[in-house]
Amino acid sequence: MGELPKFVEFREMGPREGFQIEKRHYPLEDRVKIIDALSETGVKHIQMASFVSPKFVPSMADAEELFAGISLREGVHYEGIWFNRRGFDRAMATPGAYITGKMGLYTSNEFCLKNNNCTAEEQRQRQLEMLDLYDSCGLQVEQASILTAFGCNLSGEVPISKVMDCVLFIKETCLGQGRELPIIYLVDTVGWANPEDIKRRVGAVRELMPDVRIGLHLHDTRGLGGANFYAGLEMGVDLFDSSVAGLGGCPFAAFKDPNAAGNVCTEDMVFMCEELGIETGIDLEKMIEAARITESIMGRTLPGKIMHSGSLGTFRKVRKNS
Repeated sequence: MGELPKFVEFREMGPREGFQIEKRHYPLEDRVKIIDALSETGVKHIQMASFVSPKFVPSMADAEELFAGISLREGVHYEGIWFNRRGFDRAMATPGAYITGKMGLYTSNEFCLKNNNCTAEEQRQRQLEMLDLYDSCGLQVEQASILTAFGCNLSGEVPISKVMDCVLFIKETCLGQGRELPIIYLVDTVGWANPEDIKRRVGAVRELMPDVRIGLHLHDTRGLGGANFYAGLEMGVDLFDSSVAGLGGCPFAAFKDPNAAGNVCTEDMVFMCEELGIETGIDLEKMIEAARITESIMGRTLPGKIMHSGSLGTFRKVRKNS
């Protein structure tokens, strides 16, 4: 544990994570409006859609049309995700989609079966096949995500040894094939993490691979999202996934309450960084406005706090001028 990072990068997940779990299909123009608003905030990565079967995730059926409808902004990466060759081919054929190689591993067989229709071991073998595909397309593997890295609603506690087994697989595979080590994301898919566990698992990855960049994908499912985010900062993590207005959730997570909170909220975490003196490159007021637009389109109160209370910058400005 050292000093807090000087700069934190946020990757925006809301347009994909937020809408993939919705039963209602929101008009394309509304989702485009959210993405265009996010493009103006200074965030450099926006994950827009999943190239997956509409049979399982109907809300993502129009991924190509969504990419066609946005106003591309220079310097912003507009991303989609895929889980197999068919999804990858769709992504590659979509103009404007930012494509890099990605690996996705699971600590939980049960969750992998739900999410990918295969076991965790079968998923590993699929990832080796995808690496060959990326090579044939001249793509560098940028990140490797370990899902259910803190616990799983379907299989329960996840020992840290299972996480490290995935990390070791990534390390041995990449080094054995002469690849640069990718960013390693620890994904709290269904909100099991707590601050001390964040520190333990990030620390274990650092011990094995001191020079690798670590990202955290956090959910606020059980109210610890902000605390877990801060624990990540204390461990020097400078890369986080987050969602505008706190949107998000996995359609296969087996939550008892369909209104369970989603990802850590982008504007709230940007606010925390600003209060801690950490730069983000994001205009907080514009991000708050994007959150309010999102809430208006969703038609219900969303989990984000700062968009309802206003940032302290607003009050400081009033006090200074009074």
